[in-house]
Amino acid sequence: MYGNLRLLRRRPTGHLPTKSWWERLLKAQPGLRDKVQLATKFGIQFLDGKFQINGEPAYVRAACEGSLKRLGVDCIDLYYQHRIDTKIPIEVTLKKLVEEGKIKYIGLSEASASTIRRAHAVHPITAVQIEWSLWSRDVEQHIIPTCRELGRIVAYSPLRRGFFIIGCQACRRFY
Repeated sequence: MYGNLRLLRRRPTGHLPTKSWWERLLKAQPGLRDKVQLATKFGIQFLDGKFQINGEPAYVRAACEGSLKRLGVDCIDLYYQHRIDTKIPIEVTLKKLVEEGKIKYIGLSEASASTIRRAHAVHPITAVQIEWSLWSRDVEQHIIPTCRELGRIVAYSPLRRGFFIIGCQACRRFY
C-alpha cells in the first residue's frame, strides 16, 4: 500500500515522494496501478499559519478531486480522513464519493469508538488508523474492540516514533 499526504508537498522533507512523483511512476510503469493499493488522506489544511481540521463537504470533494488529478488516477483505493472534524459528520460525504466511484474504501484516522460506529452505520469503514505502541495503549479499551468488531486497524508509530529503534537520546534530537 502506498500512502501519501498532500501536506508533504509543503514540507521540506526531501525523503518522501509527492503525488506528482507517484503520477510519473504510474506513467513510467504501465500496469503498476493494478498491482498496488493507493491510500491518501484529507482533512487538514494549512491556513493562516496553522494547521486546521476541515470536514466541510465542499473541501472534502475538492481535496478528493485534487488528489485524483495530482495522482493521475480515476479512483483512490483508500481515502482517510486525517483527523476527525467533530463539528461535521463525514460519513455521508464519503459515501457519496464511493457511490460516484471516486474512492473505493473509507478510512478514518484518530477516530473515537463512537465516531467509528456512527460512520460505519452509514457506510462500512475499511480502516482505522491509530497510534498504537507499547506507550500508546489507551486505544485498547474502546477503539481496538470496536475495530475488531467492525473493521481493520492500521497502526502508526508502532515503534513509538523511532524510540524503540534508536533509543531515547537520539529521539530527543527530532522531537
